[in-house]
Amino acid sequence: MSSLQELVKDQLKTEIPELNVGDTVRVSVRIKEGDRQRIQMFEGTIIARRGGGISESFTVRRISYGVGVERVFPVHSPNVEKVEIVRRGRVRRSRLYYLRGRVGKAAKVKEQLR
Repeated sequence: MSSLQELVKDQLKTEIPELNVGDTVRVSVRIKEGDRQRIQMFEGTIIARRGGGISESFTVRRISYGVGVERVFPVHSPNVEKVEIVRRGRVRRSRLYYLRGRVGKAAKVKEQLR
């Protein structure tokens, strides 16, 4: 193992849910305002995942007041408090960028039945 991997190893999170593209998730993010901190929820659909190890991240998209909002969250960031899976999606692609051009019911992802 290289020295860089040994430095990073203790900063990796251990309790990470299995996140897949198409899942609807609720991400709790730590927001710093001045000298105070609070937790803000961001709920949306995972449209992409990228990277691996410490640089792994996922992109979440939601519609807020009629405008599409996307945020990229690093999986191992200390500012990401927790990630809850609201529902599992059934998709056949690894990137759901086509959802950017869809509105309303056309932008829905089918739910995966267990």
